[in-house]
Amino acid sequence: MSKNTKIALVFGGFITAVAAAFYPIFFYPLTHKDEYREVQKVNRAGINQADVQPAGVKIWSDPFKPVEK
Repeated sequence: MSKNTKIALVFGGFITAVAAAFYPIFFYPLTHKDEYREVQKVNRAGINQADVQPAGVKIWSDPFKPVEK
């Protein structure tokens, strides 16, 4: 195997490893928004945001809600 082929395989393997690491962190939640919304409804049930929010910080809002103009 030539030196260029080895370099290409190592570089390709690195890119594949980075892509495999990013899939569960970024792409899966991006494509399964409804599932994550339901999980957050269950996890945040019964929590008063004003009680747990530090003073002077904006109260949490839905990150999936479209920006209002």
